[in-house]
Amino acid sequence: MNMSGLIFAMEMIGVIAFAISGVFVAKEKHMDYFGAVVLGCATACGGGVVRDLILGVTPPAMFRDPIYVIAAFITATLVFILEYKKVQLPAEDSWILNVADSIGLGVFVVVGSQAAIYEGFQDKFFLCVFVGTVTGVGGGILRDILACQMPMVMRKHVYALAAILGAVVYCIIESTGYEVAASLSGIAVVVLIRMLATIYRWNLPAFKE
Repeated sequence: MNMSGLIFAMEMIGVIAFAISGVFVAKEKHMDYFGAVVLGCATACGGGVVRDLILGVTPPAMFRDPIYVIAAFITATLVFILEYKKVQLPAEDSWILNVADSIGLGVFVVVGSQAAIYEGFQDKFFLCVFVGTVTGVGGGILRDILACQMPMVMRKHVYALAAILGAVVYCIIESTGYEVAASLSGIAVVVLIRMLATIYRWNLPAFKE
C-alpha cells in the first residue's frame, strides 16, 4: 500500500469513528434517525467543509467526492439501528473508539494542512496550522453546536491542543521537503498526545463552577 492509500484508509477510520461519536451525541439528546444521521455526517465531514471554505475551494470536496459522506451515512445508520435495537456496543470512551478517533483526528489534521499547502499557501505557516486544526476539530464543534451544547474541545480533553501540535510538527517537517515523514510524524504526535491524555486524564486548567 502506498502513502496515499494508507492515508485514505486512516481517513476512513476517522470518518467512521467521528460518525459514531455524532450518533452517540444524538442518542444523549434523544434525537430521531434523521438527527442521528445529520450529527454523524456533520461530525465526520464538517471539518473538511470549513477547511475548503477557508481556502476558497468551492464546492467543498465532500460534494465533489461524496465517498466520505456515504461512509458517514452508512456508519450513522448502522449505529442508530444497533442502538435502537439495544445491541451492546463499545462505550463512547472505550479504547477502540478512542484509538480510532485519535487516528482520524491526526489524519484530518495532516490532510487539512496539506490542502492549504497544495493551494499555494506553503509560506503561510499560521494559515496551514490553523486550517489543519480546523479540519480536525471542526466537525466535532459543528456537532456540538447542532446539539445545542458547549463544544467538547472547549471544556475537556486535550483535543484541540493535540491537533495544533500535530499540525505544527507536520508543517515544520514538510517545509524541509520530507512529506511522507511529515505526514507520519504529524499523525503520530496527535495520536500519542491523545492516548497519553486518555491514560493520565489530562485536561487543561478550567474555571470551577
